[in-house]
Amino acid sequence: MLVLFETAAGYAIFKVLNEKKLQEVDSLWKEFETPEKANKIVKLKHFEKFQDTTEALAASTALVEGKLSKNLKKILKKIVAKDAHEQLAVADAKLGGVIKDKLNLSCIHSPMVTELMRGIRSQIEGLITGLPSREMAAMCLGLAHSLSRYKLKFSPDKVDTMIVQAISLLDDLDKELNNYIMRCREWYGWHFPELGKIITDNLTYCKCVRKVGDRRNFASSDVSDILPEEIEEDVKAAAEISMGTEVSEEDINNIIHLCDQVIEISEYRTQLYDYLKNRMMAIAPNLTVMVGELVGARLIAHAGSLLNLAKHPASTVQILGAEKALFRALKTKRDTPKFGLIYHASLVGQTTAKNKGKISRMLAAKTALTIRYDALGEDTSAEMGAENRLKVETRLRHLEERGIRRISGTGKALARTDKYQNKSEVKVYDPSGDSTLPAVSKKKKIQEVEEQEEGVAVKAKKFKAEMKEEEADVDEGEPVKKKKKKKEKKKQADEEEESQTEEPPPSPTVENTEKKKKKKKKPKDEDED
Repeated sequence: MLVLFETAAGYAIFKVLNEKKLQEVDSLWKEFETPEKANKIVKLKHFEKFQDTTEALAASTALVEGKLSKNLKKILKKIVAKDAHEQLAVADAKLGGVIKDKLNLSCIHSPMVTELMRGIRSQIEGLITGLPSREMAAMCLGLAHSLSRYKLKFSPDKVDTMIVQAISLLDDLDKELNNYIMRCREWYGWHFPELGKIITDNLTYCKCVRKVGDRRNFASSDVSDILPEEIEEDVKAAAEISMGTEVSEEDINNIIHLCDQVIEISEYRTQLYDYLKNRMMAIAPNLTVMVGELVGARLIAHAGSLLNLAKHPASTVQILGAEKALFRALKTKRDTPKFGLIYHASLVGQTTAKNKGKISRMLAAKTALTIRYDALGEDTSAEMGAENRLKVETRLRHLEERGIRRISGTGKALARTDKYQNKSEVKVYDPSGDSTLPAVSKKKKIQEVEEQEEGVAVKAKKFKAEMKEEEADVDEGEPVKKKKKKKEKKKQADEEEESQTEEPPPSPTVENTEKKKKKKKKPKDEDED
């Protein structure tokens, strides 16, 4: 059996002398306790040394990616092809598969091979002769640095420090430009105040002032390359009737010098913005597509680097830049902010105030995905960012239309669900099922209705009779006392009527007796009076 062993100094091929001892995997480490014991198990057959660190890095990179380098292919053809009948022990199963496909050599990878590689590594200085330990250490250190730089993809295109510095400088330039332009307008406004109202663009204002100087020169100067014809006529008309003060040539020269500074800074700002745009597309293309160059650069600058930003969850990305408002809200126990720097993204800006919170939350979630894809992924295309932006735009359109739709896949699928309506059916308990007695017959029901109608008719007759009696008493001019007694009688009659409605209607014989008693009572009352 042959063993392929990779070191920082080069490739080594060993010949296994005693294969029987390899079967005891658990006790194999005892055979590599000393260099003498190790030389009894394996013997160096060939060692191919690397020429420099670049060659070592290329070989290590190929091994990491599971590929077969050119140097290794040559060595295997020269050395191993002679002993093609023997198996080749490799540390990587993927590399063994590639060697088998290209060179038609039988490769083996097992726990036994792993233990054998560990033993060879522990006694590598004694097994490989002619290689000083100091040189081996230097080769290991140089290869480690080169491989780490390769793994981290250390290239100028991926340095996000340039973005942090560029966006900081851009913000500083904006502040200085505002100060300079405000000073220029205020300074020249003493001489020609009407010009500031006619020309609203700051850069055009400074170019006009630099070209013309004194307001009296507007009539003879041509500023058609700076201003449209209509505005140029207005400026010339205003210059003739201006109410500004007169200034000296030295003052005009200083104002013109300030205008030169404003124009130069504006041009440099435009150049810096183009540089920032290109750098953002190179480092974070998906983030740029989602939120734009400026917002993406500010997020990276706020987090410190693209990798630090990728470590933040979506909720932190959403409120990044609003830390003061967040902690103030937590301290006063009020509502926390819904957005920070992400508020300036175009998708959040074009929504209504009602939906800004929802869109900022969804945009932050998709932005967090694109940041991680840009920071940790190897692909440099912006397809993922475009897909996620399409989903957010679809969601925004649905919110504006107040439609309920499902956002999935490409963001174009519509959910065919109706609006939810709670339909509760209230069932009333039917007590008729509890009774075992037969239901009331129709004849009895008819009799009860007739009795109730008769009772109502009797009450109406009594009420009419009492009303007639009261009218007769009033005509005779009886004293007030009789009226009181009659009222009492009315009350008694009403109470009797109520009792009669509750009780079954009295028989005709009972009614006659009651009438006779009333007739007897009337003369007694008259005698008492």
